[in-house]
Amino acid sequence: MRESPAVQSAEREVFSPSQLVRQARELLEDAFPLIWVEGEISNFSRPASGHLYFSLKDAQAQVRCAMFKPKSTWLRFKPADGMRVLARARVGLYEARGEFQLIVEHLEEAGEGALLRAFAELKARLAAEGLFDPAGKRPIPKLPRRIGIITSPTGAAIRDVLSVIARRFPLAQIEILPVPVQGNQAPPAIVAALAAASTARRHDVLLLTRGGGSLEDLWAFNDEALARAIRSCPIPVVCAIGHEIDFTIADFAADLRAPTPSAAAELLVPDANEILRALNHVRARLDQWVRHHLHAHAQRSDHALARLRAQHPRQRLRLGGERLANLEARLHRLHPASTLARHADTLRIGIERMRVQLAHRLRARELQLSELARALNAVSPLATLQRGYAILVDRESGSVVRNAAAAREVIRFAARLVDGEISLVRDPEH
Repeated sequence: MRESPAVQSAEREVFSPSQLVRQARELLEDAFPLIWVEGEISNFSRPASGHLYFSLKDAQAQVRCAMFKPKSTWLRFKPADGMRVLARARVGLYEARGEFQLIVEHLEEAGEGALLRAFAELKARLAAEGLFDPAGKRPIPKLPRRIGIITSPTGAAIRDVLSVIARRFPLAQIEILPVPVQGNQAPPAIVAALAAASTARRHDVLLLTRGGGSLEDLWAFNDEALARAIRSCPIPVVCAIGHEIDFTIADFAADLRAPTPSAAAELLVPDANEILRALNHVRARLDQWVRHHLHAHAQRSDHALARLRAQHPRQRLRLGGERLANLEARLHRLHPASTLARHADTLRIGIERMRVQLAHRLRARELQLSELARALNAVSPLATLQRGYAILVDRESGSVVRNAAAAREVIRFAARLVDGEISLVRDPEH
């Protein structure tokens, strides 16, 4: 019996296309968080908007994908049809066409991405075990005598290392431990080389190195067994794999990581020129120290020898004799006879000095008197008489007659000439 149209309408839930697509989208988004999807790119397009549209497919199915700007600008490679990639995406539904699609958040090349995930997982696990703990790192010797280099004997890395060591410190002994550095045989070969070096104990330090390459080329150095062999090796291990930006598990396990093989060589050996400069400086300081101490010891020896000589009996007797002689000389100087003799000498010297001074003074007086006599003679009347003049003197009074008026009063005169007197009598009548 068929139901009536009214009954059928009351029991059915009817969706519009937009409601159905919206609910389906919500169910998909709730059911799937961010997921990783690996596949091959097809139908790739990059419109002017900068968004990326493509499909990811495998042999049985495909799914449409969209990667919107700006995340599409962060890609480190250029996607293209046929490229195998790994996408991290959200599951969604494009409501306008009702199409199932992936909204891609991150995109990377599939092979490298898988290796990077394996690298990150192994690194995290070994780090959690403490395999990379800095406290377990062994110190690298400052001046290694013998260096073991674990590498390919035909690679560019060994040429760089040997060139740098020959330039910096040619005295270092180098032993190459040849191993493959790429491929599946490389990890066990390197582990065997480490074990052989550990048993021989011939080397002061080991260098594990190879040149640059892709992640796949360097993958042999991301081996867990190799990392454990490095840590268990009793000899310090320096690791220099690839270029400065390349990191491997072996780098983290090694006692020292160098950015390049050449840099590892510079870290392993010192610069011979710097050592020579340091030795010359030390030698100069040592020479100066030796000269200083030899001089000081010589001075102490001279002082000790002088003291020894001073304490020698012969020297002491000589000094005693000199002291006795000095005392005798002093006693002789203090004896009364010596004192009287010294006083007599002093008196004699004083008398002689007084005699000389008196003669000197007498001579000075004579000279002074002669000068006075000459001056007096110049004004003396006798000097006038010598020139032919005469002096009239009153015989009775003895006074000099100075003018005619005075002469009239005198009767008897005396005319004094230079060589005598003449008596004169004035006639009273005249």
